[in-house]
This record gives sequence, structure tokens and C-alpha cells, in this order.
Amino acid sequence: MPNAQPSSVPSGAAMDRVVPRARWPRRAGLAGLAVAVAVAIALVVAGTGSAGRTFEVAGHSVTTAEVVQGQFDDFVQARGRFIPLRTIYIDTVQGGQVEAMHVENGAAIEAGQPLVDLSNTALQLEVISREAQITEQLNNLRSLELAHEQNDLTQKRELVEVEYQITRLERELRRSAELVDRGALPRGDVEELRDELDYFKKRRVILRDSQRTATRLEKAQLVQLRRAAEQLEENLKVARKNLDGLHVKAQAAGQLTAFDLQVGQSLAPGERIGQIDDPTSFKIRAEIDEFYLGRVDIGQRALYRAGDTDYPMHVQKIRPQVKNSRFEVDLVFEGAAPDRVRRGQTAQLKVQLGQPSPAVLVPNAAFYSDTGGAWVFVVSSDGSQAVRRNVRLGRRNPKNIEVLEGLAPGEVLITSPYTSFLDTERLVLSDPEASHE
Repeated sequence: MPNAQPSSVPSGAAMDRVVPRARWPRRAGLAGLAVAVAVAIALVVAGTGSAGRTFEVAGHSVTTAEVVQGQFDDFVQARGRFIPLRTIYIDTVQGGQVEAMHVENGAAIEAGQPLVDLSNTALQLEVISREAQITEQLNNLRSLELAHEQNDLTQKRELVEVEYQITRLERELRRSAELVDRGALPRGDVEELRDELDYFKKRRVILRDSQRTATRLEKAQLVQLRRAAEQLEENLKVARKNLDGLHVKAQAAGQLTAFDLQVGQSLAPGERIGQIDDPTSFKIRAEIDEFYLGRVDIGQRALYRAGDTDYPMHVQKIRPQVKNSRFEVDLVFEGAAPDRVRRGQTAQLKVQLGQPSPAVLVPNAAFYSDTGGAWVFVVSSDGSQAVRRNVRLGRRNPKNIEVLEGLAPGEVLITSPYTSFLDTERLVLSDPEASHE
């Protein structure tokens, strides 16, 4: 076998070769990693901006309730007190000083019974003076009436006298005319008689016209004078009545209350000194939240429950003045009132605002005062979180709130106060065992 010549190529040269190092893949990997980190950061920022503030809360510290389909009973609970159905106030017509008291506060009184006597010297002197003035004016009117009567009689006497003279002259004129015809009497005498007769006839016409005119004017004047006299008589009665007002009497029968006077005490005109209450009939004056002011109307039905008995009532009067966020209404019983009630006794009743109707309902709980019914926290199906959601709520009663939009039956919402997370969009419930209403 011929000797092999040594080769200049090292062993394995046919299988291995040197590959030059490429630097760009490492740079590309770093660039890709940077892009991935930037994208992740952007996603986190974007997610945070859309989700808003997140607040973690223990599930057992909040209360939840389920949205249900049911019947909404449109009523409001009201708290009131019993007051007399009819009250008559006692005011002083004229001011004065308490001179004598005839009854005590709380006494049962009858109509017309004397209560208190007042003294007012100035009023008494004034009434006496006015009475004298009115009497003088009445006397003047009587004098004018007498003068009219005398004037009428005088005119009648004058007319009678004229009529007599006319009759006499006509008789003499007839006799004188016969004597003139016989030549026994001068014609001049007849002419004088005829002139005198014409004078009295003209005077008679004037007297009659004057009497008619005077009678017409006197009648009209007498009518006015009599009316003035009647008015003066009424003024005198008023003056005397003012004087009688110093003796205060009961206008009706009942129980005298708020009557706290002392002998010698001074009272101003029109001052209230007491009241007369009906001790057998009562009504209820209740206070209602101002939220319902626009929904309460006269005639609306209400229910008062005493023991096992319901007493129907209705709204009689609304007092729209709001005080301490509440307004007052007066309610009267439609039938017999409960027995053995007393003035000032408290009462709890239900005022019906509308007819019951089907509705989606949520509990009337503390959350409403924080959100005003504009939004709620709705719990997820797994109970791990609660997300803020805008809703529209409608009517309320002490137990339920009507849902108009935003919630469906079966969903669960947080009903406890939202005070600690009003600006939060999502609640993380670290302990999902929340209490359920």
C-alpha cells in the first residue's frame, strides 16, 4: 500500500466551519422588551383611568340587599299628637286691668259663663261721653222732625185761610153784582172785591205749589234723618257693647285652658287670655318630611292604629311652612275616634299618598341620603367587588324605594352608608361575607 502523504488540512475540517458573530439580534431583543414594558405601562395607565379610584373594604362591614320585583305601597309614616278638634280662642275686646276672676284654668265651663272682669276707667268715661253726644244728636234730630211737622201745619193753616177768603169773596161778589145791577151799590166796590178774589186765588196756587215742594223735600230729609238716627243708635249700641266687653264671658261650653291670669294684671286690647277646647273630640296634628310637601293634599286618606283597631282619617288642613325640614298637617277621624285619648298624646300614623302598584324595589336605606338616589354600588355575581352605577329612583316609603332605571330584579347592591367612598368607582370586597338585608 503506498505511503499516504500527510495532509495540510487539520482533521475535521470537512465538517466544522467558523461562523462570524452577529450583533443585531441582541439589540432587537432589548428593543422588543422595552416596547413590551411600555405597552404594559400604557395598558395599566389606561385601565386605571377607565376604572377610576378603587377602594378596598371588608365585606362584613357593608350591608347588601337584593333588587326585587314587588308591589310599591305609596305611603309615608308620620308622627303627631292629639289636639282638640275644635278650639275657641278668648281675646280681650278692650284692654284693662284684671279686677275679678270667676273660674280657674282647666275648669269645665258653660256658654255665657262669666270668666273674668276687667276695669278700664278711660273706656268707661269715653263711653259715657259718647253716649251723651249721641243722645244730644238724637234730640237734635227729634227737634228737626218737630220743626218739619210745625212747618207743615203752618202751611196747611195758611191754605185753609186762603180757601176761606176765596169762598167769602166769591159769595160777596155775587151779592154785590146783584146790587150793582139794581143801582144800589157803586161798581167800584165790585171791582175791588174781584181784585181781592184774584189775589187770593193766585196765593192759593202758590201755597199749593209750595206745600207740594216742601212736602217732597221734607219727606226726603226725614228719610235721611231717620237713617242717621238709626246709625247713631247702632253706634250707641257698639259703645255699650265695648263697655260690656270688660266682662269676659265664655262663647261656648268646653274646657278652659291656657287661662293664666292674676288679679291686678294689665291686659292690652286684643290680647289672648285663654281658649276653650272640646274635651270629647280630637284630631291629630302630624309632622311630615318636607320631601313630601308637593305630594300631600287635602282629603288624602290616612290610618291610625290603636291596639288591634284601625281608625281611618283624612287630611283636613296643610300648614306649608317648613320648620326643621318638616311641615305640619291636621288630620281628622272619618268615624269614631279612639277612646281614652288626651291632649298632647303622641300618635304614629300612615298617610296614603297613592294606590299600590307593581314596581322594582330596593330597601330604603342609608345609601340614599349619601347619593340622593343618583347612583349605587352594584355587587358582582361572585361577591368580590362592587361597581358604581348610575340609576334613577322614584317614589319612597319608609320601607322601599321604587327603581325607575338602572337596576334589574336579582341584582345586589350595597345599602349601608357610602360616606367613606363617595369618590370611588369600584369597591374591592376583601371579605365577601357581607351582611344581607
